[in-house]
Amino acid sequence: MRISEMNWMMVEEYLKRDDRALLPLGSTEQHAYLSLSVDSILAERLAVEAAESSGVPVFPVLAYGITPYFRAFPGTITLRVETYLSLLRDILDVMAEQGFKRILIVNGHGGNTPAQGLVGEWLADHPGLRVKFHNWWNAPNVWAQVEAIDPVASHASWMENFPWTRLAKIDIPREQKPMSDLDKLRRLDAKSLREYLKDGNYGGFYERDDEEMMKIWRTGVEETRALLTEEWD
Repeated sequence: MRISEMNWMMVEEYLKRDDRALLPLGSTEQHAYLSLSVDSILAERLAVEAAESSGVPVFPVLAYGITPYFRAFPGTITLRVETYLSLLRDILDVMAEQGFKRILIVNGHGGNTPAQGLVGEWLADHPGLRVKFHNWWNAPNVWAQVEAIDPVASHASWMENFPWTRLAKIDIPREQKPMSDLDKLRRLDAKSLREYLKDGNYGGFYERDDEEMMKIWRTGVEETRALLTEEWD
């Protein structure tokens, strides 16, 4: 149940019987031949499917994140860490004020991990509330499924190429790109990083069979749903 498909009276009525909500976190950044909104698309869709059976509302995805290293790729938008954390804190503050006491954050972008530290700080100031921070793509069950299919998986490679993240009429390379030197990547400025990566894929095949991708997706939905429905204490 998306918040965008509710009015305020529906939310008020919901809060009389439940206090859970999902907040997806995404990013707008280069993903080689895939959509610039990959992280946002995946986080929001996963949250919606995970919450479908319980009717827990899903807030709109926070579509901008922390991704300074990709600034040289046109279309990438990054927020400063302090800006991002301030924005997320404001969102959590208002959700708590309105009566949401159990919040599952579904994060779709690795650069947003400073937010996990903020959550711990925020919870210390809000006793009695609960927040779970879920990096869905590298959660134990999902990552085990990825490695079982193909351990050479990375940013902008096959593991992010779902039917809903690829673009129409875009030819995707068929070869397996050699894995980039991740330690080197962390030392490069944005311009040098673009020159090193070329198309933006860190390494691995660009696409795999949709049947394999759906195994990963179903695992992700189930793993996220479990966090939503299991005990919060």
